[in-house]
Amino acid sequence: MPEEEAVERAKRDKEEGKSPSTQAGEFVREEIEHVREGKHGARSVQQAIAIGLSKARRAGVALPPPKAADASADVRGRAARDLKRGKRPHAPSPRRSRAVKNALGKESKSSVSSKALSTQGRRSARRRGPAARKAAARRSVHTKGRQGLRQAARKAARTRRSRSRRG
Repeated sequence: MPEEEAVERAKRDKEEGKSPSTQAGEFVREEIEHVREGKHGARSVQQAIAIGLSKARRAGVALPPPKAADASADVRGRAARDLKRGKRPHAPSPRRSRAVKNALGKESKSSVSSKALSTQGRRSARRRGPAARKAAARRSVHTKGRQGLRQAARKAARTRRSRSRRG
């Protein structure tokens, strides 16, 4: 079951008119924290993200299943089932819940390290292509504000300077 805090943040996001994927991000963040705290493990970053998205759908976030090109039929089916369950929630089976927790408890806790997360982020951005990356960067400029833009520019200059010294 998701923590009350994550559900509250997702509700606030919905009230502010944010997209379902942003609302679901609260549950993904919660899941990553659980793995980092050692509540359970995950085989990979992708598994931790998938668990978070599943929790979001079951909590009532209107996040549609992935498109056919992006995922296999069984993943889409599972996502659709979670979405349906979110409309009529019921308590999970204690036996199944225990079995899942035991299985995840044996998995690695280091799978959601900051290095693993950044690798995953870069990999998914590369798959989307340069135009999508540029559009995302352009969108992020709006949320940074003047101070954030100045900091980002300084960081970029610092990075360029250190790379030119190496090469």
